Amino acid sequence: QVQLVESGGGLVQAGGSLRLSCAVSGSIFSFSAMGWYRQAPGKQRVLVAVIPSGGNTNYTGSVKGRFTISRDNAKNTVYLQMNSLKPEDTAVYYCYALTREVNARYFWGQGTQVTVSS
Repeated sequence: QVQLVESGGGLVQAGGSLRLSCAVSGSIFSFSAMGWYRQAPGKQRVLVAVIPSGGNTNYTGSVKGRFTISRDNAKNTVYLQMNSLKPEDTAVYYCYALTREVNARYFWGQGTQVTVSS
């Protein structure tokens, strides 16, 4: 069973930075893409950033220029560097991995809380 373990959330003041990490069990090459979603209280889970195994990264508009997604293949880990944080970035952040098979499956991390104070 695939496991994704997130870390790096916390409380930060507006304008600050945090780096989230997502370590996946097994080889990161098993997945066609990995990324991050977030869910704010009372709102739906939305995609924040994605890093395909062989393509360009992609971001939702509200985080472009502030967030950077990257991967360390040797460590089977994906990162989300978050700079210039805003109170509206406050949410639970979930890491995901998408398998390569025809009927692709999503695997999810447990979520990590990010709180940005004004």
